[in-house]
Amino acid sequence: MNPDIRQERENATFNSEVLTNILDGDAEKTRRRREIEALVINDPDFQHEDLNFLSRSERYDAALKKSALMFTKLRDYGISDPEEIYYYKCIVKKNNHEALGLHFAMFVPTLNSQCSPEQCDKWLPLTDTLEVFGTYAQTELGHGTHLRRLETTATYDPSTQEFVLNSPTVTSIKWWAGGLGKTSNHAIVLAQLYTRGQCHGLHGFIVPIRCMKTHQPLPGVVVGDIGPKFGFDEVDNGFLKLENVRIPRENMLMKYSKVEPDGTYLKPPSDKLTYGTMVFIRSMIVGESARALSKACTIAIRYSVVRHQSELRPGEPEPQILDYQAQQYKLFPLLATAYAFTFVGQYMNEMYHRITGDINQGDFSELPELHALAAGLKAFSTWTANAGIEVCRMACGGHGYSRCSSLPDIYVTFTATCTYEGENTVMMLQTARYLVKSYRQAREGHRLAGIVSYLNEPWQRVQARPASSRPAVVDLNDLASLVEAYKLRAARLVEVAAKSLQGELQRSSSREDPWNSSSIELIRASEAHCHYVVVKLFAAKLSEISDTAVHSALNSLVLLYALHGIANNSGDFLQADLLSVPQLSQVTQRIKALLAEIRPNAVTLVDAFDYRDEMLNSVLGRYDGNVYENMFEWSKRSPLNRTEVHESYNKYMKPLQSKL
Repeated sequence: MNPDIRQERENATFNSEVLTNILDGDAEKTRRRREIEALVINDPDFQHEDLNFLSRSERYDAALKKSALMFTKLRDYGISDPEEIYYYKCIVKKNNHEALGLHFAMFVPTLNSQCSPEQCDKWLPLTDTLEVFGTYAQTELGHGTHLRRLETTATYDPSTQEFVLNSPTVTSIKWWAGGLGKTSNHAIVLAQLYTRGQCHGLHGFIVPIRCMKTHQPLPGVVVGDIGPKFGFDEVDNGFLKLENVRIPRENMLMKYSKVEPDGTYLKPPSDKLTYGTMVFIRSMIVGESARALSKACTIAIRYSVVRHQSELRPGEPEPQILDYQAQQYKLFPLLATAYAFTFVGQYMNEMYHRITGDINQGDFSELPELHALAAGLKAFSTWTANAGIEVCRMACGGHGYSRCSSLPDIYVTFTATCTYEGENTVMMLQTARYLVKSYRQAREGHRLAGIVSYLNEPWQRVQARPASSRPAVVDLNDLASLVEAYKLRAARLVEVAAKSLQGELQRSSSREDPWNSSSIELIRASEAHCHYVVVKLFAAKLSEISDTAVHSALNSLVLLYALHGIANNSGDFLQADLLSVPQLSQVTQRIKALLAEIRPNAVTLVDAFDYRDEMLNSVLGRYDGNVYENMFEWSKRSPLNRTEVHESYNKYMKPLQSKL
């Protein structure tokens, strides 16, 4: 092991295993997770050539092979718990994606949540045996996040009791769905439902797209791969054009809304139920943000203790680059963010399953809050993690640019989350719509519950209190005071956005223009709301930790996360009188002190994420720190090195030289 990284672990003030157990839930869950990891990592069937040296077609082939193996092995091992299945898949795919990803992540969950009992009895056994493997076709060439404007149509024909699906325009062609191009034989297609001459909005339909015996496209189905992308080289994101494709009436997802044989339409109890799968994915993406950022931090921090560079003092040995305060300032706030998002991701997972259980019992009261929070946190976490991964890459200097670092793969794979399952700006505006509605309800005398309960007291009333009872200037050393400051900042910005919108509505004859004219304030309100939620949940998690050494280490991270957010948004806190001008320099000094506190534990804090080398797939982030010799070995495996003289030299360069 590299002596620098060994010394880092010896200097830690806490046991990383205790923190790993906290991240997993308990020691038994850690044991079981590692057991599942070993099933994959020690399996010779999952050993293959480095994907970096394969063509796109070869990567797709390798991904499909792994997906097929994974399916049979999960069945052979008897792994049936959804969380264990999800984790097994994460280990198989590492930092890439699998060919059948949407089958498991969206197709089957949609069937489970949107099908009637009779439909479940028909379709789920077929998915269990992979006779049916599907995708989720929602986005079109001309529309993505603005779902109400999707153009694909499903028109009911009562004479045959069938739906006729069509892509009436070029812009209505389904686009981007993973596994659509070459893999899937069915798709859940979101289309505008027409029956008895009326449009009833978007509904989901189970549409066969390829023959289950020959895998050839069915009549009226034009389907294929959309071509290379920024990343996702192993996934066949596809297009789908439907030309008078007929499906039985029973292929409409009918748990909540129905079309009777005569064409009578029965509407669902909530129109948001159609988008249940998207809410599920958005909730999961918060956890994905944590995983992607924690991997990037692990690589960058481990490399930063192995890499020595420049001089702090002339004539002395080159220091570890993690000893530079500037490097710590780049990486430690991101490390704190990765921990924050980990705990928020766990909260979102629990909240989703709790509210889904309520919905199944007929209680839809918390669905709007889940929808709004999932949308906002999806945007907030992916924007932050996306930028953070790139900071980690640049913090590794030139070597971070090499794909052997794995940082380019983590980035190009993760950056898509900022636009899929809802473009982030639109997601923030959806959250803002809920916040403004909640604010108005509170002003009308309704008592708000849940995460928006802080809007019960108008910010203007807080400002009107006597000075002695107003919110005190934030105490930079007190976590409860910091959480309160974030809450009041959010309350103020929601009020600012609501008043801006109201003013625009009074000046405008339309209802649409004011939303556009207030969009900057609305997005800032959503960001402040999400930031408050993250700080609040991170602080709440800290209160659950009994191990004093781990509590101390995480306390430094929580404080750093909160203070770093104040430093980056100091104008908001100053305008709300939550921060004084003299405190600005105190914030900086406090952050510097926290960087010094975190420095001895930095490697152990990333070790606690417990990523084995086979999962990180990074030469720079190796657990043993032996970076340079392994970089050299990795480079020798490049296909360009298979011959000493490449054939192109004799084809192009040698003839050129003979003419000179």
